[in-house]
Amino acid sequence: MSQQFDVVVIGGGPGGYVAAIRAAQLGFSAACVDAFKNPEGKPSLGGTCLNVGCIPSKALLQSSENFHAVQHDFAKHGISVSGAKMDVGQMLGRKTDIINKNAAGIGFLFKKNKVANIHGLAAFKGRQGDKWLIEVTDGGKVVDTLEAGHVIVATGSSPRALPGLATDNQLVLDNEGALALSAVPKRLGVIGAGVIGLEMGSVWKRLGSEVTILEAMPTFLAAADQQIAKEAFKTLTKDTGLDIKLGVKIGEVKAGKKSVTVNYELNGEAVKAEFDRLIVSIGRVPNTQGLGAETVGLQLDERGFVAVDDHCHTNLPNVWAIGDVVRGPMLAHKASEEGVAVAERIAGQKPHVDFGVIPWVIYTSPEIAWVGKTEEQLKAEGVEYKKGTSGFGANGRALGLGQAQGTVKILADAKTDRILGLHMIGPMVSELVSEGVVSMEFKAASEDLARIVHAHPSLSEVIHEAALAADKRALHG
Repeated sequence: MSQQFDVVVIGGGPGGYVAAIRAAQLGFSAACVDAFKNPEGKPSLGGTCLNVGCIPSKALLQSSENFHAVQHDFAKHGISVSGAKMDVGQMLGRKTDIINKNAAGIGFLFKKNKVANIHGLAAFKGRQGDKWLIEVTDGGKVVDTLEAGHVIVATGSSPRALPGLATDNQLVLDNEGALALSAVPKRLGVIGAGVIGLEMGSVWKRLGSEVTILEAMPTFLAAADQQIAKEAFKTLTKDTGLDIKLGVKIGEVKAGKKSVTVNYELNGEAVKAEFDRLIVSIGRVPNTQGLGAETVGLQLDERGFVAVDDHCHTNLPNVWAIGDVVRGPMLAHKASEEGVAVAERIAGQKPHVDFGVIPWVIYTSPEIAWVGKTEEQLKAEGVEYKKGTSGFGANGRALGLGQAQGTVKILADAKTDRILGLHMIGPMVSELVSEGVVSMEFKAASEDLARIVHAHPSLSEVIHEAALAADKRALHG
């Protein structure tokens, strides 16, 4: 006999589990169906983000930064350390503990909010009256059948494979394999200088790898403001030591028994490189296979994403889709906010998610973060703007941390002074960028930021100084 729910969410990632919890909070009977299993073969909620993405990568970044600090930075503080060693197994164990703790936390939240936690692969099987029929399988066997008044598709995305090259996560790695290397490779190749490539390249470089990153685009971090991107390129290549090659045309890639050979063209010259491990990070594709979209006529676009309107509603009645599987940036926090919004729309509320104020963060060292329009976008759109910049070089808090490098840049409308973008590279800018998000959400002007008292000494003072600079009244620059 089928289980009946008001709302069934397919996918337990940062969009799906949040949508299920919010639906339950609003008084709906809700279920979340998720198929992910950890390396031990046990169900693990949280999706790619928690299990093989955002959270574990930050754990490894912190471990590698600590190791680097012991070797290179502690001496400046009068702390002498000799013979420091990295236990990769211990580092990976810590990462796994963090994942398990968070996954268990989601399970606790499901119990607290009375969300049915169902493990398996969910697929549309048809419609019965005003209910959608969902079949849940595990290992090819049907384990449950659900009836839902509303369905929220939150199936996420998977790594895009390099054509003609199999990902075995032994020699050729995707994000999952890059997070599980049991030893530090001597020569690590990375195809793609995006978030995953830069973060994973940074981790293994600090631990001793010779890291070469091959990027097809001629421009580094094309989505970012180019003033910040150029500073990031200089810092990551000079200080971190990443060998980043831009404008690369990848040719034949061949995996051998112990290494991977990459043939590519750079500036018209043919190059052959051999790596002990190769990370492929060339983007992600939506997870729609096995969903049963064709069975019920769920519309997909030409790239395989679920087609939705501005409210995340699909072409089918009472079927919604959120997160990586729909248009827009593939960001965990974007998925979560869409999940909340959809649950509230089902309840008759009228929430709004402003894609123009979604923050972006790259957790390299220094961190890179931004929200809103870049200077290049404003020029292309013919928007008259003014800008203010300030650096961390003279900031007392940054100097105390030993991380006094980076820049904050504010872009504001030339006539109204309304903030149009905040771009930064520096220490803890993943946290600082929220000041820009709040300011832009409430339509603040750069003068508003300039008039707000910022704590001293704090990193946020650099934002304050950049806001002052936008009105040509900087005090420290």
